[in-house]
Amino acid sequence: MENIFDEKVTAQIINRINNLQATTKPQWGKMSVGQMLAHCSVTYEMIYSDIHPKPNAVTKFILKTFIKKMVVGEKPFSRNGKTAPQFLITDHKSFDTEKNKLSAFITKTQKLGEDYFDNKESHSFGKLNKTEWNNMFYKHLDHHLTQFGV
Repeated sequence: MENIFDEKVTAQIINRINNLQATTKPQWGKMSVGQMLAHCSVTYEMIYSDIHPKPNAVTKFILKTFIKKMVVGEKPFSRNGKTAPQFLITDHKSFDTEKNKLSAFITKTQKLGEDYFDNKESHSFGKLNKTEWNNMFYKHLDHHLTQFGV
């Protein structure tokens, strides 16, 4: 898996984002391109802001036990997989606003570096090592950029 903490990989991801247009249609799924960008930002919002409530102990146990491996492992996401409720984006989103926000989050994360994330507590899965953080970040972005053909 590519290393999102590598400046060249981050540049490639941002270049893919910059190849999107407000009218780009998904190859599968129901989200608009603006909604997809906002959806991808949720992961970063959970790290850098307090706008998403933390799961309670029971939910966190379920996430760590049944979902974590799928999210932080090497296996790619399947098409049309189930989306966690906090990641559902159903309202209209401004393409330009969401594109800039997501690109800024990706750049900030790359600049903080993998050592910053190594053994950092995640919102939903407990402490993750730098490889797990990388897999979660990169795999999610690659999945949705592929969904929109870039």
